Order: sequence, then C-alpha cells, then structure tokens
Amino acid sequence: MPKAFRPQAVGVLALQGDFALHQRSLELLEIRAPKIRHPAELQKIDGLIVPGGESTTFTKMLRETGLFDAIRIFAETKPVMGTCAGLITLAARLVGKIRDGMETLGLIDIEVERNAYGRQVDSFSGMVRFPRLKPDSEFPGVFIRAPKIRSLGKGTEAVAFRSAEQGEEPVAAVNRNVFVTTFHPELTDDTRVHRFFIESFVSRKDRG
Repeated sequence: MPKAFRPQAVGVLALQGDFALHQRSLELLEIRAPKIRHPAELQKIDGLIVPGGESTTFTKMLRETGLFDAIRIFAETKPVMGTCAGLITLAARLVGKIRDGMETLGLIDIEVERNAYGRQVDSFSGMVRFPRLKPDSEFPGVFIRAPKIRSLGKGTEAVAFRSAEQGEEPVAAVNRNVFVTTFHPELTDDTRVHRFFIESFVSRKDRG
C-alpha cells in the first residue's frame, strides 16, 4: 500500500468476543491494533473492527459505554469491519426466529438471520470464493454459529460466496465504508481478508 496512506492504527472493539485474534492478524500486517472500549478512543484510529462474540451482549454493552452512537458517527467518515456477531451488530435488519428485539447499528443495508446454520455443534469450515483477494480467490472460511445474509439492499454488494445446495450464497458484503463477513477470518493464519479491509477501505485515497 502507498506509504502516504498507510494507517496509523486500526482499533478492535474489545468489549467482548475474540478481539485478540483480530489484533494478531493486524499486527502480522504491521498495523497497530489498540483495544477500543470507550468513545474517546475512536478519535485515535483510522478504522475499526467489530469482532465475533454474542450480538445481543454487544449491543447492550455498546449502549452502556456510549459507543453505540459514537460508532455510528465514526462510520460516517471512517471504515468499519464486522465479522460474525460483528456483522449482525452492523446490519440494518434481522430476520428469523432469533431476533430478541435487539437494535442494530444499521450501518450496512443487509438483512441477516442469526445462527442460521444451527447451534455450536453445527459449526464448520469450508472454502470461500472471494474474487478480490490476491494471489488467488479462495479463502478458508470458519463458520461458528454463523449468520446468513438473506438479502442485500441498495448500495450494498456481495464480495465473497460459499457453495450451497441452491447455488452460491453471499458470505461477505461491502458498502461505501463498511465491510462484513459471516465467517471468522481471524481464526486462520491467512491475513488476506484483513489486508483487503486495510487496502480497500482504510488506506483508500477517497475515503470520507
């Protein structure tokens, strides 16, 4: 990535969930990855990752810490990435039986079904087709109590897919400032998904 646009820091929301593994992935890319637990800390970062965990707990803690509204404001000019529960937290709409009446941040126009593949014991791994990755388009997807993207709204594009009985289903999506995945890229030693976020969003010349 061009040196002039190299980010100083990409924060990882550290209220709950597997934030340490996202920090590891960023540090392998030589990106500083501070923990984010308070609204003021958002002022010191160039991008934010919302990790996996438990989405209902996330939204409760975001309200308690003041980060709920702060992240919405942050995302107006800076990029945000969400994985698994992070995707649910960032989504515009939830569908299906497991909704709990939770309010999401609504930062990306997708409709999401929580725990769509089943319980913890139904978790699985499988290759994901991600055409924008380099040097090849396959990525080892890890799906743990994963959500499904049921529909995409205006201005939202699917960028990664897994094979399913009905054809290919989207497992990652983007809009102007937000990138989300239903799988856990941080659970592998492959840093290409994090690099995609850095190069396509955080270091983009026209962001904001």
